[in-house]
Amino acid sequence: MRFGGNKGRIFTLKAGDVAILPAGTGHQCLSAEKDFLVVGAYPPLGTYDECTEVEDRPKALKTIPKVPVPRKDPVYGGEGALSKLWKKPK
Repeated sequence: MRFGGNKGRIFTLKAGDVAILPAGTGHQCLSAEKDFLVVGAYPPLGTYDECTEVEDRPKALKTIPKVPVPRKDPVYGGEGALSKLWKKPK
């Protein structure tokens, strides 16, 4: 996987790995085994702009900061580290 756009970092993920991406984080699967599966989740409320075209980026840059920080860690719940690590942009 590459996270962070065309010049982003490349990571090798394996079964059981979890990647939690803040709104606006570019991501791309560079290669995968035949049985590779992605499970994506979004908060229950809201509308989602999945910007896939370069032309969408200026609008996305205005809306990304408005996405709220998750109420709790989607993997570990209220005691998870996400709420401590994920900070709202200034």
